[in-house]
Amino acid sequence: MGFSTLLLKTLVVEIVLLPVLAALSNELDLSQFPNNFLFGTASSSYQYEGAYKSDGKGPSNWDNFTHGPGRRRILDGSNGDIAVDHYHRYMEDIDLIEDLKVNIHRLSISWARILPKGRFGEVNWAGIGFYNNLIDALLLKGIQSFVTLSHYDYPQELDDRYRGWLSPQSQEDFAFYADLCFKTFGDRVKYWVTFNEPNSIVPLGYRSGLFPPCRCSGSLALVNCREGDSEKEPFVAAHNIILSHAAAVDIYRTKYQTEQGGRIGIVLQHEWYEPISNSTVDKLATERARSFTFNWFLDPIIFGKYPTEMEDILGSLLPKFSSNEQEKLKKGLDFIGINYYTAFYVQDCMYSVCKSGHGVSRTEGSYIKSGERNGTSIGEPTSFSWLNIYPEGMEKTVTYVKDRYNNTPMFITENGYGEQDNPNFTLEEHLHDFKRIKYMGDHIEALLAAIRKGADVRGYFAWSLLDNFEWIYGYTIRYGFHHVDYATLKRTSRLSASWYKQFIAKHKETSLPGMRGQEKLVQIT
Repeated sequence: MGFSTLLLKTLVVEIVLLPVLAALSNELDLSQFPNNFLFGTASSSYQYEGAYKSDGKGPSNWDNFTHGPGRRRILDGSNGDIAVDHYHRYMEDIDLIEDLKVNIHRLSISWARILPKGRFGEVNWAGIGFYNNLIDALLLKGIQSFVTLSHYDYPQELDDRYRGWLSPQSQEDFAFYADLCFKTFGDRVKYWVTFNEPNSIVPLGYRSGLFPPCRCSGSLALVNCREGDSEKEPFVAAHNIILSHAAAVDIYRTKYQTEQGGRIGIVLQHEWYEPISNSTVDKLATERARSFTFNWFLDPIIFGKYPTEMEDILGSLLPKFSSNEQEKLKKGLDFIGINYYTAFYVQDCMYSVCKSGHGVSRTEGSYIKSGERNGTSIGEPTSFSWLNIYPEGMEKTVTYVKDRYNNTPMFITENGYGEQDNPNFTLEEHLHDFKRIKYMGDHIEALLAAIRKGADVRGYFAWSLLDNFEWIYGYTIRYGFHHVDYATLKRTSRLSASWYKQFIAKHKETSLPGMRGQEKLVQIT
């Protein structure tokens, strides 16, 4: 099919089919969003930038992992050496961001690009220059930067010197790095995230061994690891990450926040959990599941202590916070970032007999997750066992966080629909992503329900701007508003990009004085 024919067919879908489908759907009242609500797109350094050896960048843990024995764990044997070459194509990508009419873009800084050896080496000014140019170019288009300091990747030097997050020295390293970023970029960056999904990084890297640094042991290991202790090390690593967050927040509060006027928070992954039955033990197991995943990191940051369920079960395995550390933790955060995609049923394994599986052991919380109950999925099933489409979980997650954490301001920092790459699809089939549109529309509607109940949600970021490297799944899953041809790196807008653009335009109309509530955006069903 020629390009002109494809373009014509795409225009027909956008101009004719999309409004027809929309007219048949339920209305989504955008007047319920706050006037200053932020709609954005999301990305991360390792998944996007490529240029893994360019301009003085040092090796990261993910560079090491995908070039060493870990490469066998990447589904398609790929790596992020080139990724989608955002490092060289960022101006082209910013044009795509601008065309969506978003007012903010989430990105992360490659720690190894600006500090190749952490605090033990020189600052790489070429790396600093890249992020200065990126942030400035976004601002020139009227787009704010929402910047994550650590999105899975960090300098390999930290692992080589003292086993990364297992050492208290990692706190000094992260504080040094955060200070440099605040000082260098903070005059233009008004939203900072310390860590993305540490509640995923820790169990994957220190319990199952699936992610770097690939440490694990015994029955909890999902791969063969050379060393590690799956029963103990996750809690040590988590403790150091929590205290690294506290150190960065302390630096920002005392040295930069008053002058720069920004905000700082953390992003956590949150699966919604439902008890598999109405039994007391399954309800308690569901609370344990939340405590051993999400609350594990957020309770110390906001309340200064680990969840009671963890303390009761783990005892001395759980590190303690000193009085000085508790004082630092009181500075907490300004907002909570939530990455929400899916939901599971939870069954008790403390008072019931369970087969082996994730969560079963005492140090994981003695529960097991399932996407089904009595043969029925918790939501619409997909080709991925870990992705059940359950929009109600968005409302329930946000409401839960609101109630537990005193309605601290929240951002939905990731939400999106991943499709398995099908090499037999035509480009046209790749571009007409109606399932992604429906997924996002349903989840935004569920988010609105939580906002109507009083949840202080400030923004929504779609994952993702582009198809990209999806960690151990490599390039086999596509999440992007824009299709990427990995052979040529050509970006092509999907129908979902047009939908999101229309969505944001309607929100802006309803936010104008005298217009609130008069315009509605309808949603594809």
